[in-house]
Amino acid sequence: MTRHASAALMPLADAVARLVSGVVPVAERVLPATLTLGFAAAHDVVANRNSPERPTALRDGWAVEAEGVTGASAYAPILPSAPPVWVEAGEILPDCADTMLPPEALEGRTFVADAPAGDGVRRPGEDLAAGTRVLAAGTRVGPLHLLALAAAGLAQVPVRSPRVALVATGGSAPLAETLAALIAADGGDPGTPVTVPDDPAAIASAIRAAAVDAVLVLGGTGPGRTDHSVAALALAGEVLAHGIAIRSGETAAIGRADGRSVLLLPGRPEAALSVYLALGRPLLAALSGGDGPEPVSGILTRKVSATIGVSDVVFVRRHAGVVEPLGGADLALSRLAEANGAILVPPELEGYPEGTTVEVLTL
Repeated sequence: MTRHASAALMPLADAVARLVSGVVPVAERVLPATLTLGFAAAHDVVANRNSPERPTALRDGWAVEAEGVTGASAYAPILPSAPPVWVEAGEILPDCADTMLPPEALEGRTFVADAPAGDGVRRPGEDLAAGTRVLAAGTRVGPLHLLALAAAGLAQVPVRSPRVALVATGGSAPLAETLAALIAADGGDPGTPVTVPDDPAAIASAIRAAAVDAVLVLGGTGPGRTDHSVAALALAGEVLAHGIAIRSGETAAIGRADGRSVLLLPGRPEAALSVYLALGRPLLAALSGGDGPEPVSGILTRKVSATIGVSDVVFVRRHAGVVEPLGGADLALSRLAEANGAILVPPELEGYPEGTTVEVLTL
């Protein structure tokens, strides 16, 4: 099924809408909290205990009852009624203690300094109170969330992690590994990419055989003699659109097979990545029931040109708050490897002037 160059390209916004139409979040899985990094929370997760549960030392020193050392100084030392207790930072205070004194507060057997109640102490629930929402539904679990989950006593977390099959045609297997890494970073489960020959029946069989939530087919979307992915999708299910108004990635296609969304990506690295960012990432977000990775912002170091009527993807290098454009269509791999993000120029703009603050889709 070859798309002729004269055929109208579907606007990117329409393609995204059709690709995710009818998509519902995947069933939740309860996993050990330590294995949920990057996954989307299936619903609100709240702390089931205070953290800390008892008064805890914020620094090393002497745990004392503030009332018993009030007024202590070098000129008016106070002999404690009981031997002082040394406590390390993070340890629970003894039952009667409510403040921490520094090491030098004790000279010999007497205290020569005081402190108000609560000084150097983390009170119960001060870090995290029972009932506090640790994760909102749809939030992707980050490294700091793991710390809060552990403090809240939450050993397991309900998450959504879409299973995505990656079918690589021809010589696109190395690129499939890159896409698998991106899918995993975006909270999906890519499994192991499957490589198939450039044959419509073989590709269609791989699409149908995948017991997953979505299928991504890499390569074979153009008009070449060995490009059979679109014909394979027609055999396996339904082609919703072939030809998307995105540069680079015009030959991409979307469809359905066995009730699952199927996205066909061109085999060129810059085109495949463009299509994944513009179409694949929204599909993963819809399946996860949450938002995709948050864009970051930066200031363009030079002008970016784009084509009216087409959504242009421009790869960039963002560092120290500035964004250096690297290029888009036909970008050499040596330059693409420098990218850590991309900007998506909407079809109504001719680009952005130097100095514009832009949103960057992270890679």
